[in-house]
Amino acid sequence: MRIIALINQKGGVGKTTSTVNIGCGLSRLGKKVLLIDLDPQAHLTYSIGIQAHEVKKTIYELLKGDGTIDEVIQVYGKMKVIPSTLDLSGAEIELSAVAGREMLLKESLKKIKNIDYILIDCPPNLGLLTLNALTTAREIFVCLQTEYLALQGIGKLMETVQVVQKRLNKKLAVSGIICTRYDRRKRLNKEVVEKIKGYFGDKVFNTLIRDNVALAEAPIQGQSIYDYSPKSYGAEDYMKLCKEIIKKG
Repeated sequence: MRIIALINQKGGVGKTTSTVNIGCGLSRLGKKVLLIDLDPQAHLTYSIGIQAHEVKKTIYELLKGDGTIDEVIQVYGKMKVIPSTLDLSGAEIELSAVAGREMLLKESLKKIKNIDYILIDCPPNLGLLTLNALTTAREIFVCLQTEYLALQGIGKLMETVQVVQKRLNKKLAVSGIICTRYDRRKRLNKEVVEKIKGYFGDKVFNTLIRDNVALAEAPIQGQSIYDYSPKSYGAEDYMKLCKEIIKKG
């Protein structure tokens, strides 16, 4: 089982879009996938057509111990999903006094079986929820826009990862960098990609996710890019990325 946290403390970098479409792509390639929405904004949950405000049992109840893993898991296509809720925004304060608060997610997932990939959509910060994801995951995928200031704040993220590696999860590693919103017509985008490769080396995926309006439209319909616009650049790029993820292993 590969447990991957998709992370960036900056919002709007394509993190949720990548989590959904990598998950759906891997599922289409025959992999058993579980998506976890760990973001209080519940964007992943809404993106796949689940109305977060109507769900009775979510990741929030799971972390608090008020729900079991079987109660919170829902099905989307061939995938399994643990939805989020806006109530999760109070979890940072509520769970701060709980013993072993960094391990709550990891403990909650112990009974998960017969899954090839767990993808965790992290909130756009380095708080307790993200810390839980880093403690649980074996791998980190960082989503970076191919725009000016793409690497801003990455130093702080890497510091956090190193602390988690040292104290909580020695097996954690940054294994992939996903470059999003790429436009090959723009010289700046090409320069930023080279800058990202200079910083992360071969961790950068060869597949670049091109800027594509269909990727922004698909969540409105509660669909993956493959269902909404199967012939779009977005569908082509994310499927290519999924194959690269499997190949890199």
